[in-house]
Amino acid sequence: MNEEDPNPASAGTLPARNLSTAMAYSPAQSSPNSGNGTPIDADSLYDDNSSLAVESSVYNFAKENGRTYHGYRAGTYHFPNDPSETDRLDFQYEILKYCFLDRNYFAPLDKPQRILDIGTGTGQWAVEMGDDFPDAEIQATDLSPIQPLSVPENVHFFIDDASDEDWALPPAHFDYIHTRMLLGCFTDFRDIIRKGFHYTKPGGYMESQDIYSTPYCDDGTMPSDWPLLEWTKYSDDAAMAADRPMRIANKFKRWYKAAGFVDVQEKVFKIPVNAWPRDRHLKTLGMMSEENWLCGLSAFSMGHFSRILNWSKPQIEVYLVNVRKAIQDKRVHAYHKVFVVWGRRPLEGEQTPQEPASSTETVVAVPGPSSAPATEKTSTADGS
Repeated sequence: MNEEDPNPASAGTLPARNLSTAMAYSPAQSSPNSGNGTPIDADSLYDDNSSLAVESSVYNFAKENGRTYHGYRAGTYHFPNDPSETDRLDFQYEILKYCFLDRNYFAPLDKPQRILDIGTGTGQWAVEMGDDFPDAEIQATDLSPIQPLSVPENVHFFIDDASDEDWALPPAHFDYIHTRMLLGCFTDFRDIIRKGFHYTKPGGYMESQDIYSTPYCDDGTMPSDWPLLEWTKYSDDAAMAADRPMRIANKFKRWYKAAGFVDVQEKVFKIPVNAWPRDRHLKTLGMMSEENWLCGLSAFSMGHFSRILNWSKPQIEVYLVNVRKAIQDKRVHAYHKVFVVWGRRPLEGEQTPQEPASSTETVVAVPGPSSAPATEKTSTADGS
């Protein structure tokens, strides 16, 4: 967005849901420390007090156990938004770029004009896509105003919630819709995929990239009582109790097909928990993963364990000591899978015959004998 534009809404705002709840802003002008407030694209039927109440909630961060959490739709997302977490989110972005061999997307995009990033976080993906596609309009949404201060003019950030029933946009609006690392964010991610289909143009694509939270091990070195595995079970129990399931990524392919997407493809990447592999690429990826886990474990735990499981902060901190030790234990050859799924909305009148089977490509196999990432293909009947 042009930082010299005194009215960010003039650059093209996402129409407000209920005409007052979706907010377009320029981070450079409206950061939490600027005191300038957040311009709101609101219908005149709503008075100033209504607009100010929504605006205030955006920067009224909740404080719990030494962390801050989003104010808009408070309590619906259980992970913090403070500087420690935003730094980790930026690092997580670099991990995925390294894992994906410097790719931001896998769908076969052809000069997209409108791109939507749901749950943009710190906005790094949206900013890079704005640079990569200077003729496209990039719209990116999140519950927290934690995006960078300087962005390309074609990138626009919005405080918004994709779980709302109506996105207040015309159908078939976007050439490409992207989601990444949204496990634990929604009650039913199938609903997000269905809405994505509705707002994707015929011939356009939607893509989801997410980690599957349960660790895997192929050689029997992960004991059943391994602390990180136990932590995962606690975290999953809390997420289910909060109606925000975590273990969704392995279902994306099936859900995309059920929503009506065709040419649905899936890639599965493997990220080691730490630097246990011999392969150079995977060892580096594991080192990055370990750092991400150690920096983020408290953020991943505090909201779920305190709000849902009713643990105290001291209880959580003591419990995480052994989990951190487990994360650093190279004797356990554990890894996580990252699922990347994309599909195309069929053209009007296009014949879409049902496929008898589909293929899943597993990239960066663990372990690998050489520095080059390996690839293998398996056949799945249901895409799960």
